[in-house]
Amino acid sequence: MPAPALYLHLPGTAQEALDFYHGVFGGETEVHTFSQFERTDGPAAAIAHGVLRGPVDLYVSDAGEQDRPFHAEGLMVALLGHAEPTTLRTWFAALAEGGEVIDPLQRRPWGASDGQVRDRFGVLWLVGYQHGSDPSAQAATAQD
Repeated sequence: MPAPALYLHLPGTAQEALDFYHGVFGGETEVHTFSQFERTDGPAAAIAHGVLRGPVDLYVSDAGEQDRPFHAEGLMVALLGHAEPTTLRTWFAALAEGGEVIDPLQRRPWGASDGQVRDRFGVLWLVGYQHGSDPSAQAATAQD
């Protein structure tokens, strides 16, 4: 059974977001426009349903009020141990481009490393890992 996936309503920026997340996580994308779904409740070229399948699966849509940017309060997407530490550090840095580091990715007193970043679309991510799960993490310990 597949894991739950994030579905983001990003009016006016769904294609940009899908391209951004594809650049961060890799994988394969698929896009369906309002006209392809024979929807008339939005611009014909707008994304009715976009998909990213890969190490991180997510969905995007332009559906929603065009003048309201994405906003979520009390919600965080956790990528804890979702990949090797080297990959997680790369994702953290990429998610921060054009966004805001809320809490730097760093080693914690309990021995793990984690950090929080709000990406350019307003999505808050918690990225972290346990030490000792990747040989290259030993060399990077001083960095995080």
